[in-house]
Order: sequence, then C-alpha cells, then structure tokens
Amino acid sequence: MPLIETNVIQGGAVYGVAQMSYTVDGAAGKDYSAALAAAALKESTAIEAAAASYTEVVRVRERKVTDLGEALAYLNKALSTLRVKNAEPGDKTSEMYELATAHSLLSKYGISLNWSSYSSDAGGDKMSMTRANIMKAQNDVQYALDTEDNNLQQDLVALKGLISKRDSAFSAASRIVKKADNAASATIGNIV
Repeated sequence: MPLIETNVIQGGAVYGVAQMSYTVDGAAGKDYSAALAAAALKESTAIEAAAASYTEVVRVRERKVTDLGEALAYLNKALSTLRVKNAEPGDKTSEMYELATAHSLLSKYGISLNWSSYSSDAGGDKMSMTRANIMKAQNDVQYALDTEDNNLQQDLVALKGLISKRDSAFSAASRIVKKADNAASATIGNIV
C-alpha cells in the first residue's frame, strides 16, 4: 500500500515545511498522518483475511492429526488381540471393529490397509489382517502422523506470526490516529 505524494497543499505549511497531499490506494487528498493510518488499517485488514483462511488450514490439519491418532490406537488394539506367545508374522486377526474403524479413518486420507480375505463358515468372504500387515500399517500411520504433526506445528507458528503482524499494524494505525487527535486537540486548546 504505497503512499504516493501527489501535490503540495496550497497554503499548508507546518513550521515552514510545505505539506504534501498523499494518495493511498487510489484515495487522494489525505495528509500524511491520515494516509499512513489508512495504509496501516488496510494492511491489518488484509492480514486478518489471510489469517482467517490460514486458521481453516490449521483446523483441517488438526482434524487429520486426530483421525490418524485414533486409527493408530485402533491398530494397536487390534494387534493386542493376537497371541503373544509363539507369535508368528502370519498370524491373522478376524474382521473386527477396530480394524474396520481404522480403515474408515485412514481411507479419508488415501491410506489403505493391506487386508487379506478368507472364507467364513457362515459363507461369504470376510476380511482379516496378518500381524506383519498390522505392524506395517502402524509404521505407515505413525509416519503420516509425525509428518502431519510437524506440518501442523509449522502452520501454527506461521499463524501466530500473521496474528502478531496484524496486531502491530492495527496498533500502528491506532497510534497514528491518536497522535493526530492529540495534535488537533492541542491546536484547538491553543486557539481557545
């Protein structure tokens, strides 16, 4: 938001210095303080809009981190149902709520579980997972969770920076307006 000097204000001099008329983003005829305050206010408004959209990005990342964490917990629970003594990598789980829920959470983000199918006594195919596949899925989900959590932390730092920038721009505009008001009050006080 550039301040552009447009022309000298006729008859306007402060302490012998000719005063200029400024244009801020197409709004002409402002004195320097008003132009500076308008520019700072416009900057804080633009930053506010950027912060709002960034906040939505952070919320989406937080939701994904939560879903990945829940899916990892369900995978851990499914793995805990397998035998511990004489465990084999090929040990299979039967289709269970934990695996179905983990699959549902992960499929939203394009992460698929390596299911195996088997025939049940009741007829029809059911799905199961081997111990090795569950452990691989745990590693994949943990990696995705760590990556997403790191991205979330970076986004939170960037959002904090934007909010700080917005606050300082708004404070600058407020200080300028207050100084201009104090100067006008002092001038009026001197006249009276």
